[in-house]
Amino acid sequence: MDRIADLQYMEQCLALARQAKENGGTAIGAIIVKDGLIVSQGMEATRGKLDPSAHAEMEAIKSACQTIESLDLSEAILYTTIEPCFLCGFAIRTTRISRVVIGTNAGEVGALNSRHAFLADPEISNWGPPPKLLSGLLEIQARELLTRG
Repeated sequence: MDRIADLQYMEQCLALARQAKENGGTAIGAIIVKDGLIVSQGMEATRGKLDPSAHAEMEAIKSACQTIESLDLSEAILYTTIEPCFLCGFAIRTTRISRVVIGTNAGEVGALNSRHAFLADPEISNWGPPPKLLSGLLEIQARELLTRG
């Protein structure tokens, strides 16, 4: 994937994050791209849906699986405004998403930058290889959305 496409897709994630924030949720957005097309999107909706699993990434992953009618997302790329948490990291690894592009990190609850960095761990044999990772794309914009009141 080229840098221009990565930036365009992340801009779309930021728009979803703004919408999530306007809806009273946490400002997080995610999209999944396969073969150059957006196959799904998600925004943080845990409060609105009263569903602790309604993370932006989970919403996008569930929708992508339904759209392509498969749990195999090995040819897909996930873009997200924040580093996936443990729940989302598990879903990424088990659906075998091949690449993850991240805006900002999530600190101690992140599946990449915390001490439990299983999103990048190649030694979890049940999940296959970890995805290729790009972190810090439009990081300032993603972080500002999360921190602005």
